Amino acid sequence: MSMATRTDTQSRALQIADSHDLIRVHGARVNNLKDVSVEIPKRRLTVFTGVSGSGKSSLVFGTIAAESQRLINETYSAFVQGFMPTLARPEVDVLDGLTTAIIVDQQRMGADPRSTVGTATDANAMLRILFSRLGQPHIGSPKAFSFNVASISGAGAVAFERGGKTVKERRSFNITGGMCPRCEGRGTVTDIDLAQLYNDSKSLAEGAITVPGYKGGGWNSRLYIESGFVDPDKPIRKYTKKELHDFLHHEPVRMKIAGINMTYEGLVPRIQKSMLSKEKEGMQPHVREFVERAVTFTVCPECGGTRLSEAARSSKIKGISIADACAMQISDLAGWVRGADEPSVAPLLGALGETLDSFVEIGLGYLSLDRPTGTLSGGEAQRVKMIRQLGSSLTDVTYVFDEPTIGLHPHDIQRMNDLLLRLRDKGNTVLVVEHKPETITIADHIVDLGPGAGTAGGTVCFEGAVEGLRASGTITGRHFDDRAALKETVRTPAGTLEIRGATAHNLRDVDVDIPLGVLVVVTGVAGSGKSSLVHGSIPAGAGVVSVGQGAIRGSRRSNPATYTGLLDPIRTAFAKANGVKPALFSANSEGACPNCNGVGVIYTDLAIMAGVATTCEECEGKRFEASVLDYHLGGRDISEVLAMPVTEAGEFFGAGEARTPAAHAILDRLADVGLGYLSLGQPLTTLSGGERQRLKLATHMAEKGGVYVLDEPTAGLHLADVEQLLGLLDRLVDSGKSVIVIEHHQAVMAHADWIIDLGPGAGHDGGQIVFEGTPADLVAARSTLTGEHLAAYAGT
Repeated sequence: MSMATRTDTQSRALQIADSHDLIRVHGARVNNLKDVSVEIPKRRLTVFTGVSGSGKSSLVFGTIAAESQRLINETYSAFVQGFMPTLARPEVDVLDGLTTAIIVDQQRMGADPRSTVGTATDANAMLRILFSRLGQPHIGSPKAFSFNVASISGAGAVAFERGGKTVKERRSFNITGGMCPRCEGRGTVTDIDLAQLYNDSKSLAEGAITVPGYKGGGWNSRLYIESGFVDPDKPIRKYTKKELHDFLHHEPVRMKIAGINMTYEGLVPRIQKSMLSKEKEGMQPHVREFVERAVTFTVCPECGGTRLSEAARSSKIKGISIADACAMQISDLAGWVRGADEPSVAPLLGALGETLDSFVEIGLGYLSLDRPTGTLSGGEAQRVKMIRQLGSSLTDVTYVFDEPTIGLHPHDIQRMNDLLLRLRDKGNTVLVVEHKPETITIADHIVDLGPGAGTAGGTVCFEGAVEGLRASGTITGRHFDDRAALKETVRTPAGTLEIRGATAHNLRDVDVDIPLGVLVVVTGVAGSGKSSLVHGSIPAGAGVVSVGQGAIRGSRRSNPATYTGLLDPIRTAFAKANGVKPALFSANSEGACPNCNGVGVIYTDLAIMAGVATTCEECEGKRFEASVLDYHLGGRDISEVLAMPVTEAGEFFGAGEARTPAAHAILDRLADVGLGYLSLGQPLTTLSGGERQRLKLATHMAEKGGVYVLDEPTAGLHLADVEQLLGLLDRLVDSGKSVIVIEHHQAVMAHADWIIDLGPGAGHDGGQIVFEGTPADLVAARSTLTGEHLAAYAGT
C-alpha cells in the first residue's frame, strides 16, 4: 500500500469517528413519554425544560442515563454483577451514541449520624493522613484520627503448623482509633424518658408499650408478651427489680416466638438500635415525633461534640487539632492548609487544598467538614456531590444534573453556570434538567417537553436555541420572559412575632420582628442563616405549620391517595354504601389481589439479569381481589376511582350518591397546588420532584395553624407553576393566615408584603439582618445583593 493510499484511508477513518457527534433517542416510552425522538449534540450544554411532570426526568434520567449505566454494568463479570443493582433496559426503540453517564441528582445524602461533609468528600481522609504525619505528639496511623474507628486490643494463643508440628504462640494486637468512647463517634449522647415508652399502669397484654410499631399485637409486642421473662398480665409498675431489668435492659438472647427464631433484648437497647442510630431528619414523621418526645439529645460531655477521643484531640499542627480543623469554615480551612508549608507532604497538601478550594468555588465555603450530611439541603447535597467532578481529568463523558440551581440565590446561580460551562469546555456532554431562565439562557441546545403534565405531556414541543424558544409559543417560551411586578400596595400587618437574641449556627445575636397576617419572604445568599433564623426560632407545633425541604418517602405501594390520607374517607364511603369492612378497599390490606399481593405487577428475579415486571393476570393491574370490584359507589368500583385524575374525583365526591365532604376537601387542596391532572393511584415513585413538592404542600395545608413556614416551595416548579403557587400563598394570607417563606425566586420576593434579607455573605460572613422592608424599598435602596438582583429582575 502506498503512503498516499494509507493517508487517505486514515483520513476517512478519522472523518467517520468524528461523525458520532449526536446522542440519538428514538421511540422513548418511559413513564409518560409518547414515542419521543430527539437528537442531542455531544460536547454541548443541553437544557431540558417543561412544566413539572412533563417527562424531563423520564427522558434524561429514566432513558439516557439509565441505559448508559446499564451498558456499563454489563461490562463487569457475572460475579461482580451479582453485587450490583440490576437495571432493566428502558422502553425505547433506539439509543445510539451514548457515552459514560455521571449522574449528579437531588437525592439527599445518607442521614447516617456518622456521615459528615468531610467523610462524604474524602477531605477527612486527607486530613487524617496529614495529622498522622505532622501532628505532635504523634499518636498513630490515620485510623487514630477517625471517629468511626474504635480503639481495641486483645491477646490470646494461636496454633499453626510449622515443620510438621503444631506450634502454639501467644499473640496480641492493638488498634488505636479516634472514636470517642462515650458517644461512640456520634458527638451526642441520649437520655430516654421511660414514661414515654410505656404506660406503667397497664400490663403488656393490655398494650402498655407506647412506642410506634410496638402496638396492636404485632411481632414487636408479641416478642415481649411471649418472652417468658415477665408476666404479660401484670401491670409494669408492679414488676420486681429483676423483671424491670429484663424488660428494659436485658442483653440479646435468641428464642422462638410462635415457631419463629427471634432475638430478645431489653426495650431500651432495642429502641436505641432501631431508632436512635438514624439522624432525626431521616426518620418517618411519626417516629421523629416520638423520638423528639421521648429522647433528649445532648452534646457529649467528654468530646464536646467533636466525636473524637482525647488522644486524637491532643495531637496538633501549629496549635490546631483535627477537631479544630473540621470545625473551621471551609474557606478558612483552605487558607490554613495553604499556609502549612511542609515539603514532606506537599502532594497531600496540594490535593487537599484543591478539594477545599472546590468547595469555595461551588459556593459551599461557608460549610464545615464536621457538618452532618443529613442536615444539608437538597441543593447543598447536590453541590457536595459535584466536588468530586470539578477536578476530574475525564473528558467525553456525559454529566447529568437535576436542577443544579435549587437552593441558590441569584448571586450564586452565575457561579453554577460557570461550572457547567467549564465541564462542557473540557469536552464533555452536559445534560441539565432546569426551570431557571438564568441557566436556560446559557444552553447551546434546548429540548422543551410538554405541553402539559402527566398524560397531557410526554412529547417534544421544541428543540433548538434560546431565541427559538422565546418565539416558539410553548408554555416555557411564553413564560420565559415573565417578570412579576413589584407590589404597589402591601397588606397591613395584624401583629408581630418577636425574635430576640437568635444565635443558632452563624446567627449573630439577631433581633427581628416578623409581621403577622401578611406574606413575609426571608432571603439571602445560600448559607447566610435564613433556615437557622426561621426554623431555629419558630419551631413547628403550637399553631405553626412547617413545610421543609425533606423529600417525601414512599414505595411503589404509596400513591397520592394513601400519602394525603384521602384513601381513608374513600374506603369508609365504599364500606358504608356496601355494608362491608373498610379494609376490603385497601390494596395493602384485606382487599389485595392474592396473586400479586396488591402491587398490580408480578416481579420475576432473574439474578444478574434485569428483573422483569409483568402485569398481574388475575387482577389485570387493578391491585384488588375480583370480589372487591363487585362493590360500587356512585356506579364506580374502587379501582376505577383510584384511576381518576384529581379534578374528575373532585366532581365525583362533590355531589350525588358519592358525595364525601372529607374526600372532597383533600381533593380541593390537591387541585389548589396544581395537581388536578394526577391520578389518585399513581405510584409515588413515578412522580417528579416538583410534583412531590406540591403533594407535600397540599398535605400540610390540612394542618391547623395560624402561621405557615415554607422552605423554598418553588423547588422543582416551572415558571408557569410559580404563578399558581403565588395565588395559593395569597389565598392562605387572605384567609387570615401568616405566611413566612424562605425563598430565592425573585417572583416570590416581588410578590411579598415584607422582606427580611440576611447576609451580607455566607457562614461567618453572614448571620446579620441587612434589610427589612417592602420589596419596593429593597429595590430602591439596592444596598444588598438581593436588592441588586431583584432590581435587575423587575427591570427598575
